[in-house]
Amino acid sequence: MTELVGRERESAALLARLRDPSVRVLTVTGRAGVGKSRLAAQALREVAGELGGTVGGASGDASGESRASGESGAGFGRVAVVDAAQWCAAGRGPLLPQAGPGESGRVLLLLDGCDHAARPAAADAVAALAGDPGVVVLATSVEPLGVYGERLLPLAPLPVPGYGGGDDPDGVLEAASVALFVRRARDADPAFALTLENAAAVAEICTRLDGLPLAVELAARRLRLLSPQSLAARLRGRTTVLAGGPAHAPERHRSLSALAEWSCRGLEGPARALLERLSVYEPGFGLSAAGVSAEADVETLLDRGLLAVVDEERGEPRLAVTEPVRSSCRAELADSGREGAVLDAHADRYRLLVAGAQAGLSGTEQERLLRELAAEGANVTAALGRLRERGDDEAVAALVLGCRLPWLAQGRLREGLEWCDGAAEPAGTALPEAVRARLADMSGLFALALGDPQEAVRRHRRALALGKTVGDRRQNALASVHLGTALLKAGDAPGARAVLVAALSALASMGVTGGAAAASAALAAVMRAEGDRRKALELLDRAEEAFRRIRDGRGLAGALRLAAALALEGEEPDRADGALREALRLYGALDERSELPGLLEEFALLLLRTAPAQRPRTVRLLAAADTLRAVAGAEVPDAWRSEAERARTELSARLDWSDFATAWAEGVRMGARAAVAEALAAPTASHRPSAGAVAEAQSLTPRQVQVALLVSEGLTNRHIAARLDISEWTVVNHVRQVMRRLGCTSRVQVAGAVGRWA
Repeated sequence: MTELVGRERESAALLARLRDPSVRVLTVTGRAGVGKSRLAAQALREVAGELGGTVGGASGDASGESRASGESGAGFGRVAVVDAAQWCAAGRGPLLPQAGPGESGRVLLLLDGCDHAARPAAADAVAALAGDPGVVVLATSVEPLGVYGERLLPLAPLPVPGYGGGDDPDGVLEAASVALFVRRARDADPAFALTLENAAAVAEICTRLDGLPLAVELAARRLRLLSPQSLAARLRGRTTVLAGGPAHAPERHRSLSALAEWSCRGLEGPARALLERLSVYEPGFGLSAAGVSAEADVETLLDRGLLAVVDEERGEPRLAVTEPVRSSCRAELADSGREGAVLDAHADRYRLLVAGAQAGLSGTEQERLLRELAAEGANVTAALGRLRERGDDEAVAALVLGCRLPWLAQGRLREGLEWCDGAAEPAGTALPEAVRARLADMSGLFALALGDPQEAVRRHRRALALGKTVGDRRQNALASVHLGTALLKAGDAPGARAVLVAALSALASMGVTGGAAAASAALAAVMRAEGDRRKALELLDRAEEAFRRIRDGRGLAGALRLAAALALEGEEPDRADGALREALRLYGALDERSELPGLLEEFALLLLRTAPAQRPRTVRLLAAADTLRAVAGAEVPDAWRSEAERARTELSARLDWSDFATAWAEGVRMGARAAVAEALAAPTASHRPSAGAVAEAQSLTPRQVQVALLVSEGLTNRHIAARLDISEWTVVNHVRQVMRRLGCTSRVQVAGAVGRWA
């Protein structure tokens, strides 16, 4: 057998359970193809090695034994292997052969493949053996056996890098599924290497296959004929195209279509119908997609590995039909002619979901709804595709308009712009002018977020021109707010002021609280640009109060960023710090992606100005902002880019190059949530070190600061060396220099000095 890859933790856990004298029945559970038998066999080989024997199969029998005198470290005198399916087919004879002369100690029995028809018989046999203190049963099964005293060891697929996992070979290779793919690809083609050119394709392959080891190995074998890019393209249609497993393997392990068929064997009635219905859903759908009445069937699908929990959002599980079962079900629906009706039901469900969320998106339910719609983003996109496919242009436009705030918050800027343009000019009947006006206005928001204020101005003016023929005062006033914001970004402050003053008056008279607050905040930005700080603060206070009252977190965060800028201009860095931190918490709660990069940069520049000891953190935040902005595809004004570049230049000059590069690399790897947490972890102004402590810290090099911090945590030189990936002797030298520069004579005094920094 080939070696296990990426299962070190599970292997250690399995051996620890087997060595626990209280464990009598242990079942490794997991979906078909996940590697249960291979993991169990590896554990038995280790036990057999302690006995001085081997594990093998007996000719013409379903069992094999390893015999040796004495006992293993776990107290086992012998081990035996039984294939449950063969045992059932052979008439269900005794599971354990008689002990030989001189053999003693407990028996470890591996009962492999207790699935489908073999499961009830295996459960009965295990229940009978459970009363024998001299026998420990290790079973493998898709589902628990359900016997008294059974312990479970669930085995999940290997971690995947995710779609868009990047093209850095080293980063992609950190995912165990990719490591397995590369290992098996080299078995098929010794010349294969993970490179910048194929890393993204390999990441997509492993992610599309859910990291299922059997599927990953079958895919790697195909590299004898196909490039990773070609293979990834083929799998986008159906994963069940993979075949070519070893001839000696069970039939279900020779192709993914056979694996899917075997996995669904015996599934009937409502559970089967539910599986087919859910197969058209993209991974990450909520439990509500199944319906409250189907929860028992959901449990059945989860137990059988046909459905998996892929994430959790505020206690709500996010689900996915597992591959290759999903591809197989889709193919069956298509062949039977039922796929269209199921896809229509899916599209209508998400059309109604988005429509029902509109009232709460601008107020009290904003946080919950934005997170829910972000989790369901792939399904909303699939619904849009289906509505467009069936030619329902008005439904497409309505759904696109409902996605305005979710897409802006998710950073789906280029995609949002393309959907706006496509929905506004459908191939079929022309849309009503009012709908086209709203789509043009929405497209302007995406253009501005992408960093093109001139294009945004053009689109908002078109929206207003269309809106005038309709006479919708509210929509025209909101479009005017957007136009004024774009005009200011384009450098036309007087034009922005004229538009925004009129819009604010109109929205206030109509009682549109959220729109009036947005107009006040935008007008405050204009007043700041024109040097009227007093008027800017007055308008901003009004906007903040309104956003807080209606609980519009995204609008409030934008107002707080402007408040921080005004505070800095007024030499109030503490107030700026507080405003930016509140904005960070709001964006973190909303999982905001479009405006977060700018906020991270603003906070990083504030840290650079007020907290010199936080330079490595500042570098990480700038790197995270740069990376997150690139993911969203946004551009920044030249003036702001120059300020960020000046900050990077200053930081690279003040830090050792290796420390700067390390911090930058750490920031690049941060996701949005990690970046927010990193920023909020910076000490507040009231907890920053005194001037003497700052001078004390600045007397050390960045590496010496790292060593001092780890010393203060109580780490030994050896542990510090392992943490920083340097030699222990180097750590000794750093500790000596730290003590000398800080005037300390012990590690305890170093810890005290570090305490003064914080």
